[in-house]
Amino acid sequence: MGKRLEGAVAIISGAGSSGPGWGNGKACAVQFAREGAQVFAVDINTEAVAETKAIIDQEGGDCVIYNADVTDSDSVGRLVAACVETYGRIDVLHNNVGIVEPGGPEEIKEENWDRLMNVNVKSMYLTAKNVLPHMVEAGSGSIINVSSIASFYSLGYPCVSYCASKGAVNALTRNIATQYAKHQIRCNAILPGLMDTPLIRGAVSQAYEDVEAMVSERDALCPMGKMGDAWDVAHSAVFLASEESRYVTGIELVVDGGLTLTMKL
Repeated sequence: MGKRLEGAVAIISGAGSSGPGWGNGKACAVQFAREGAQVFAVDINTEAVAETKAIIDQEGGDCVIYNADVTDSDSVGRLVAACVETYGRIDVLHNNVGIVEPGGPEEIKEENWDRLMNVNVKSMYLTAKNVLPHMVEAGSGSIINVSSIASFYSLGYPCVSYCASKGAVNALTRNIATQYAKHQIRCNAILPGLMDTPLIRGAVSQAYEDVEAMVSERDALCPMGKMGDAWDVAHSAVFLASEESRYVTGIELVVDGGLTLTMKL
């Protein structure tokens, strides 16, 4: 077991899983703890994040859970204050919260568009807004935002709100990286490709009659013969959170098994 994040305090939003198995946030929280981080695990679903904590506790890690709606400014302010009260500082902010809704401009309802933008983009703005003053005071920090290759490539089916939101996440990441580099605060994005996670099996499968057929179809699209999983995202996040990436900021780290090499803009 490595200890690349020994003693680091990390807020991980979306640290529960949206269904059975390993979502990105759950895997990241567990892997951060395995690497020695003190994990402040945040999720709107109390049961889901409690399951994550139980795994970390069983492995001897350090984890505190917090129930919050990261689209609400007051809620985010309270969770950041609670983390500082608990651990004294914040070294890493890892934004995993995100939802998917297939459909084009004519199919998606306006209220659904607004909800997705709030969850996928506003939440990251709010967490960064509240965490950055603490990182500036400390003179260091790492912010990691989970985006997607859908921010600049078609996924093969209409998904206009999701794609637009992830493009916004990339822009948000670059702007934070540029503005706060002088404070030794890094901000990077992870862009997963096709991933086999509970979110995909739940949300994307709505466009398919057979979930396993969807999985097989997506596996076949990947040059490495299968989709990635939450651990591929988690290991990338550990790198971006650690001192190993101390001179890396503003990047869009593609984690897709080579998929984008086969695609055209």
